[in-house]
Amino acid sequence: MHVILNFESGVPIYEQIEDEIRGQILAGKLKEGELLPSIRQLAKELKVGVITAKRAYDDLCAEKFCYSVQGKGVYVAKSDKCAAQNFVENELRSRLKAVAGFAEKNSVSGNRLVELLKETLGK
Repeated sequence: MHVILNFESGVPIYEQIEDEIRGQILAGKLKEGELLPSIRQLAKELKVGVITAKRAYDDLCAEKFCYSVQGKGVYVAKSDKCAAQNFVENELRSRLKAVAGFAEKNSVSGNRLVELLKETLGK
């Protein structure tokens, strides 16, 4: 498992870890039943605190992307494509709502925001 962190992005480290692992699960790079590194091992590899690694795993378990077996570790859960798609779409809605709020505060019209999104997507 390869996780890339940006300590200067302003995004909490645990969220970056979650995003990386979730992305690898959704892309099929991490398979159902695969054992993830222990919390201590992940923290050591990423040079982050154990509490940060635990928070990421706890959140992924709460979202049903992973499950924990006491004394054994954290495993990749069975993929539920519909639930995963709903999660991604809800996350996108949340992030787009934040972008829309930022645009509104800075007098950027909805039409201009759509233009910028299309431009960003290359369409």
